[in-house]
Amino acid sequence: MSTVIAGLPIVLLIWAMTRRNALPSHIALPMTALLVALIQLFLFQADRVLVLANVLSGFLSVLTPISIVAGAILLNRVLHFSGAEAVLSRWLKSISTNKVAQLMIIGWAFAFMLEGASGFGTPAAIAAPILVGLGFPAIPVAIFALVMNSVPVSFGAVGTPIWFGLSGLSLSDSQMIDIAKQTALLNSLAALVIPFIALRFLLPWQEIRQNTGFILLSVLSCTLPYVFFAQWNYEFPALIGGAVGLALNVWLAKKRIGLSVPAEAELLEKAMKTSSVVKVFVPFALLIVILIVTRVPQWGIKDVLNTMLPLWRWQLGAAEFEISQALVLSLNNILGTGVSWQYKSLYVPALIPFLLVVLVCIPLFDMSRTLVLTALRDTGQRLLLPMVSLMGALAMVNLMMLGGSQAPMLLLAQAFAGLLGDSWGYAAAILGALGSFFSGSATVSNLTFGGIQLGIAEKVGLPITLVLALQSAGAAMGNMVCINNIIAVSTILGVKNKEGFIIKRTIIPMLAYALVAALFSIVSLLSLN
Repeated sequence: MSTVIAGLPIVLLIWAMTRRNALPSHIALPMTALLVALIQLFLFQADRVLVLANVLSGFLSVLTPISIVAGAILLNRVLHFSGAEAVLSRWLKSISTNKVAQLMIIGWAFAFMLEGASGFGTPAAIAAPILVGLGFPAIPVAIFALVMNSVPVSFGAVGTPIWFGLSGLSLSDSQMIDIAKQTALLNSLAALVIPFIALRFLLPWQEIRQNTGFILLSVLSCTLPYVFFAQWNYEFPALIGGAVGLALNVWLAKKRIGLSVPAEAELLEKAMKTSSVVKVFVPFALLIVILIVTRVPQWGIKDVLNTMLPLWRWQLGAAEFEISQALVLSLNNILGTGVSWQYKSLYVPALIPFLLVVLVCIPLFDMSRTLVLTALRDTGQRLLLPMVSLMGALAMVNLMMLGGSQAPMLLLAQAFAGLLGDSWGYAAAILGALGSFFSGSATVSNLTFGGIQLGIAEKVGLPITLVLALQSAGAAMGNMVCINNIIAVSTILGVKNKEGFIIKRTIIPMLAYALVAALFSIVSLLSLN
């Protein structure tokens, strides 16, 4: 009975956001959070103060995603109002007027590289507006960007979901490498299917079929180095795969390999100046370089930006507010419960690199004060309702995780395991996706469910590394239906009240991904017997 009650809010949320007259997320998510709070208080007998502390922590946690979204929108608006976006669109058309090539270069290879460097939803935030600038419609672009931003996610932000998300499981380095190998292979097999489904949201099947050769080469140009690098490293597969793939994608498109391209592409290419193209790519190059420099642990800057050495402390009743030397904001012991909140001002990709790159763009593109203010105003106008939605989502996540072994989220996971037994491999990826759906993060999904997946694997006699690879790949595919990501990309594109519509579309490729994961599990287990 407890499990049914635990799942009720999720069922109601999905129904409310996907029915014919769907509720917008800024209404549906706070209502769901309220329902979970009532269930915790009256059915699970949770402590009222602890429930309130978790709600407050969820509300404060909105600062992380909303600041990233704000930075991405501001950069996009600056590029738009400065005219850089138009130059970028012309450059892409000069490489190829073929829509498939444009979508694969930006929505696949470029986003693949950004995910490897940054994560945090950055790929969709940067790639989607570029595609809209090329003339593609906003809502299908949002769906396309979400679906495409799945394969590289397991190794996003220099491998954070694996090396940090699974860090609490006491795995050996050889086990981590084995998980990376299997995850990369599984994701790459899914990549042979997912881009075709994603492209269908924007293009007719006939156009996709005519360019199948380019699509497959585009996919393999990223996934082959991705799989190759994962044989001995679990930090850089997506970054290396994306960088190699982007260069190869541009070359393939220029040579028209596998493409059905109209002849006017040659005329457009001659009209572009190299200096103007280089200038437009300066912000993106800065973005990627700064992300890499600040996220590679061996270079030391990451530790500096995350240091918790205290700078100031204030006592706020039972709680303690602290600012570290790296400007990490912390509120500890909220309402005297031990619940805490943290915001890494310099590490979250908002001030660095988004705001920093924006400040470089203003003189680079010779923007007037009026244009800068217009960009700022436009950014601010897009943030209010998404902030309400995210506050509801994050409060709901905190409440779903409240209760230790009896937490609603963990009850759902245990119900899945009890239902399937030694057939768990067929559905392990779904649990990883569920974690991303709730939390908005593959890393958090791995942190939350990695231990459960390990316990299930040991209990039913499945290979640990295989089950954790399915968890990791599942967390990546869950990016497609993740509420936080949907709200973020919709906000950046100016799309309102379409979250339920988008979920109904993205769940189809997610289920196709899950089918690939189930088949991968079957083949892997057969090969071991």
